[in-house]
Amino acid sequence: MAGLADQGPHTRGTHGEDTAWAEELLDQLRSTGRDLGRVADWLARAVAGTVCVRDDAGAVLAGDPVPLAAPLVADVLSGRISSAAVADGGRHVRLVAVRHRGPFRESTGVLAVARATPFDRRSAEIVTRTAPVVELLLRERELTAAGRRLRRATADLRLAILQLLMVEDTVAARRVAAGLWPGLLDTDTASVYVVEGAAEERDRLVDECIEATGGRALVVRCPAMDRHIIVLSPATTAGEWLRPLVDSRPGTYLGGSVRQSLAQTSLAYGQAISALAVAHFRPDQVAVYAERTHPETLMDLVALRAWSADVLRPLDTLPHHTRAELLATTRLGLEYTAVSTAKVLGVSRNTVRARMDRVEAMLDTDFSDLAVRATVHLALNTQAGCAVPGGPVSVAGAPAVRLGGLLAGTAIRTWAHDLLDRLTHDGRDLRGTLRAWIGAGANAERAAQDLGVHAQTVREHVRSAEPVLERQLLASGSDLYEVVLAHLVVGDLSEPVLRRTKPGQSDAAVHR
Repeated sequence: MAGLADQGPHTRGTHGEDTAWAEELLDQLRSTGRDLGRVADWLARAVAGTVCVRDDAGAVLAGDPVPLAAPLVADVLSGRISSAAVADGGRHVRLVAVRHRGPFRESTGVLAVARATPFDRRSAEIVTRTAPVVELLLRERELTAAGRRLRRATADLRLAILQLLMVEDTVAARRVAAGLWPGLLDTDTASVYVVEGAAEERDRLVDECIEATGGRALVVRCPAMDRHIIVLSPATTAGEWLRPLVDSRPGTYLGGSVRQSLAQTSLAYGQAISALAVAHFRPDQVAVYAERTHPETLMDLVALRAWSADVLRPLDTLPHHTRAELLATTRLGLEYTAVSTAKVLGVSRNTVRARMDRVEAMLDTDFSDLAVRATVHLALNTQAGCAVPGGPVSVAGAPAVRLGGLLAGTAIRTWAHDLLDRLTHDGRDLRGTLRAWIGAGANAERAAQDLGVHAQTVREHVRSAEPVLERQLLASGSDLYEVVLAHLVVGDLSEPVLRRTKPGQSDAAVHR
């Protein structure tokens, strides 16, 4: 190395100083500093030139563009030569092939260095020694990109499985899951949990959910809500695994469903979302659907299922798959927006609207009416089995019943009065505002006109009612529909009209 001391203006007088560049180059491989752009910048400073790293397609991967003769580059890329040095119009250029094996093929790029003065021995050696470092960093970049692609593909596969379960296609869901998660869906029932946290921390929280469940759950980034993570697990202890992720963690909540058959995953998801709303009002930030009394559990179960079957009878003429698809889409569409439902199911929002329009037409009703939406939501969930602990109940021979009959029982009337009476303790007329707002189809402007107040006052009253009722009202869904049912029970709303005409009696309204 002593002979290098006289080779150029950038050499130093001592042996330690001569090799300082080598130590700096090695520093580029430390875990805290590995970056192709940094290496290119360092090399440019070390040789007082311009540095460019190009791939085999000519794209600049790092550094600044350096004009190069195409034939010379082609020779380097093809392997005819591994390096070259040329002088062109007062510019001195060195090219070195950088080869690295990607996940699918071996690639060859070019490390090009240009400077105004000829390359001396020191600068030439720096370029030569830097090429293997560039190769290592390119290889690392490829592996990192491949890892990201693999994680993304795995996440997409999890989402695809969930979407198949959402439309009751359990056979296809099991087939897809069997390759990566053998045995995960070899079960009849499972629970769904929704973890809510900060959107910017979701990737980390997903990893924690996967670790907490030990591969015994399907962990999915919710495609509709960037703060939500959906966890489906057949394990009875899944809730216990997830609770520590919420403990002492401000802004993080957990909602869980009761166990449902895999075919009723969409129902379990709705239950988890409903429980999540309650978790926002709980000190421990955790809630499970079964922990709260729901109106359907207070009705006569046989009569409820007979009524639900009657309401949805027009859909019975459809093929099973089509019927299941329409019911699953409508259940979610009544809970969330068309855009969110489309993202969850992996279809377009126009498809969601078309399916719901078809159900609306077959039921001959109007989904813009909140009471109608709440009633159809009750029928859909009941027929799917979520309202019946222990599974389906036979309705053979059950007498026909109207909605008013279902809502006339002592237990459900007590529940409705207790729920709405909570609002009377506030000095403002929250109950009156809420009644008017529901009657106006959850439209604050229309309700304000009816009440003679400002629309903002209506919104504030509705928002104030949420923690009192422990239900989210401004977002349409199960919580709001329960409050609508409570108003129907106490007679604050008129019974909705479903299947508005009987066959052969075109002018006869029918209350279901």
